[in-house]
Amino acid sequence: MTRRSQRRALTLILATSVAWSQVTPAAHAEPRPAAIEAWQQSTSVRLQADGSLSDVLALSQDDVWAVGQQEIWDVWKNRGTIRHWNGGKWSEIGIRDATAAGNLRGLAAASPSDVWAVGDGHDGVPYLAHGDTGGFDRVRPQGLRAGDWLGGIDAKSGKVVAVGSREKNGLILTGQGSTWTVQETKEKGALYAVSGGFAVGDTGTQPLIVHYSGGSWKSMPLPSIPGGYLRDVQVDNSKRALAVGGVYHGPGDVAPLALAWNGKRWREVPLPASEARLYGVTGDGKGRYWMTGYDPSRAAEPFMVRCEKGACETIRGAATKGRSSVRLQAVAYLAGKSTVWAVGHAVDTADRYTDVVESFAPRATTSKS
Repeated sequence: MTRRSQRRALTLILATSVAWSQVTPAAHAEPRPAAIEAWQQSTSVRLQADGSLSDVLALSQDDVWAVGQQEIWDVWKNRGTIRHWNGGKWSEIGIRDATAAGNLRGLAAASPSDVWAVGDGHDGVPYLAHGDTGGFDRVRPQGLRAGDWLGGIDAKSGKVVAVGSREKNGLILTGQGSTWTVQETKEKGALYAVSGGFAVGDTGTQPLIVHYSGGSWKSMPLPSIPGGYLRDVQVDNSKRALAVGGVYHGPGDVAPLALAWNGKRWREVPLPASEARLYGVTGDGKGRYWMTGYDPSRAAEPFMVRCEKGACETIRGAATKGRSSVRLQAVAYLAGKSTVWAVGHAVDTADRYTDVVESFAPRATTSKS
């Protein structure tokens, strides 16, 4: 496989998963409510060549985390990375482990001093890292084995849950410290994200959501959506959540998908018509949600959908010179700042990858990411 075809292959994989420049061209929404967010600026955490960010977590406006990988195309240099924003700059946080982390896909935190990351280990076993701004250590739960895959993680005091797949079934890892349990779902498929007792993914032909109830994980009834899949979930409380993904109709033919939970059932949310791929979702805890992804019809423009009270609007940032596409893999809401940050990567006209942090906020807000 050539370097160029490898890059294109990674683009397809990410489409189903994964000195600062500051520019301020006008953003546009479709349609444009008076208070809707506008694209503020595009920056970078300065990953090494061919880098991408997979997830972002905001504990506060001065305590933001991001994970991903850099030097994607060099098998010897490719490694996962953890970055931290302290309100003024991004810094790389070290991982204290001789066995290097590969692509890091997920982030969670129970507190500022209790942060978790999950992804691939170069030894073939899923990689879990635990730490804070002083550094991270690898955690090796019993029960994991080579060939297992983990992509999403959730954390609260005394409990961590990571989800993924083992062979043909979903995989759920639960525990902390020295005690861990591994459970496989009864359903075929894979799980990609977990939050607040809900884990989402797909069976290969339909969306899949499992819920922790009565001491075990059980699948939930969903609308019949052939070709549907889910990649992220935002849980406000036991009676309100939103899961996002897409519906695969055939090669190059994908429609966005969002399912809302009202405490009793999941229902499909009407979205603006597009061929966009949705990867990430966040919310303010009050029923407002922001979804990020990629729209191949306008590939060079940062893409986001904002939903409130069942009404959803598309927001697009302006294209930046030299970029052929922008894929936003994850998004986080910064409480107290009325701002959302989305992370991912841009591909330039020479087919090179660069990590991006896109900031969206009300027009009157000045973002300083």
